[in-house]
Amino acid sequence: MIDEGVILPRDLPLWQDAKPYLDVRNNDEHTIVAYGLARALLAEMPQADESVVLPAILLHDVGWKRIDPELLLLAIGRNPTRKDLVREHEIHGVEIAREILERHRPEGVDVEAVLAIIDGHDTTKQARSVNDAVMKDADKGWRATPHGVKTICGWYDTSPVEHVETLEQVSNPYMLTAAGRAFAEGMCVAIKAEAQINRYMGEAADE
Repeated sequence: MIDEGVILPRDLPLWQDAKPYLDVRNNDEHTIVAYGLARALLAEMPQADESVVLPAILLHDVGWKRIDPELLLLAIGRNPTRKDLVREHEIHGVEIAREILERHRPEGVDVEAVLAIIDGHDTTKQARSVNDAVMKDADKGWRATPHGVKTICGWYDTSPVEHVETLEQVSNPYMLTAAGRAFAEGMCVAIKAEAQINRYMGEAADE
């Protein structure tokens, strides 16, 4: 079986142009994982338009490249002090994404529709469309993936269980689709169960 890769051929030129803007705060790796999650969510939500959602996921975080890297962790996390930077990265992101999209003009992609959901992807919490909801859930859902858990725990020196307990407190407001909520909740339960493997394997060994 041939592995065709997670990124669709249509979107590979966008990815290649986006990569130089994504080499901060693990955004390059985050983008690949979020893209894969978006494809899974799209399979559960045929009413969403993959030609809008997938290019938007590839380009949604390019604006962080224009933010001082020393300030990045002040813009995110449990107690962010520079929320203005979140909006700033969206504005820069729309500008950069427009340049990339207009350079390639991928067939069948509505450039303005893609830019509309990049703009506000973090600062607007409610879904403005089904495409916006899927894109937001793929972006935020990364936090519950193995890669997201490992990355975020490394940033803040927290344990996986501490991390997912925080996610469980915010998953309902931030995950906007039934498929997204099911994914995030299932991953959180699995990580908490994994943390108890030794406990139960020990009990079994003692019997």
